Amino acid sequence: MRREVILITGANGEIGHGLITKLSTENHARIVAIDVKPLDECLMQHCEKFIQGDILDNMLLGRLIAEYDICSIFHLASILSTKAEYQPETAHKINVEGTINLLRLGVEISQLQGKPVKFIYPSSIAVYGLPDIQTKHKEGKLKEYQWCEPITMYGCNKIYCEHLGRYYARHYRQISKDPIRNTIDFRCLRFPGLISADTVPTGGTSDYGPEMLHYAAQGLAYDCFVREDTRIPFMAMPDAIKALLMLEAAPNANLSQLSYNVGSFSPSAAEIHRCVMEAFPQAQISYAVHPQRQTIVDSWPEDVDDSPAREDWGWQPDYDMDRSFKEYLIPAIRTRYASNPC
Repeated sequence: MRREVILITGANGEIGHGLITKLSTENHARIVAIDVKPLDECLMQHCEKFIQGDILDNMLLGRLIAEYDICSIFHLASILSTKAEYQPETAHKINVEGTINLLRLGVEISQLQGKPVKFIYPSSIAVYGLPDIQTKHKEGKLKEYQWCEPITMYGCNKIYCEHLGRYYARHYRQISKDPIRNTIDFRCLRFPGLISADTVPTGGTSDYGPEMLHYAAQGLAYDCFVREDTRIPFMAMPDAIKALLMLEAAPNANLSQLSYNVGSFSPSAAEIHRCVMEAFPQAQISYAVHPQRQTIVDSWPEDVDDSPAREDWGWQPDYDMDRSFKEYLIPAIRTRYASNPC
């Protein structure tokens, strides 16, 4: 018997850690995980199968069709914003061509099963591209359709993949002689900057927030690469996992759009700095603005309007800024560097 599983790509990343643990322990889901790097040992117990491989490998993806009934795909694999600027063509290959491979996989499985496979795609505030800091202050909270003119390769990749998701869900091979009846059920979240206590930041342009914490907890000096007044939305990782699972579980009939903003709190870099100093008074944090990275962050909104997510599927964050730092981030990061757990 082929068993029903959930497929997670990019399983070893920041989101993957929390999602795999939550799905396994609370939802008792069977998980097939893929990553180009070996999976952290603490995650192996939560996965039915781990495959070390590349989402550009079509033979690997073909084997998945033969072996498993995949009910949902969480496509987390990507090259993040800062790394993507150093290798834009490589980022495009992974972020776009890899996504097309997974979308096509989803369509094939949907046809075999006779019902749409849910395709959950994490996008980003990097899809926005405000032209200057004055416009950023004036606009405030952005809706999903505003200022989608990204200035980074990562943002371009993400907004294009959102369009691809809509195409594969609603218009795939629309003029062919035998139109495809069962395609994917594409659902997208636009995440703000994510802060995790369990994993080290890995190349996001919003990582100045979590980096302050991780450096301070280790007693290391940190040069923040943005101005003190820089403001973008952030979210604690448990809320990011919650949002993914809520969107995956929502009845399709309740969804009025394919891409949703989700928000939580929107601090300045100086406000994050103050929280870190309260917890780690000996922390050495200074500012060494990186002009190009500052320009990127200034093109992102101060906050996002997530009212459609709240209305359509009941989105409500559990963690505001105070609770994120005092109850989740600071205690967990203290423990991490005291005992160095997985």
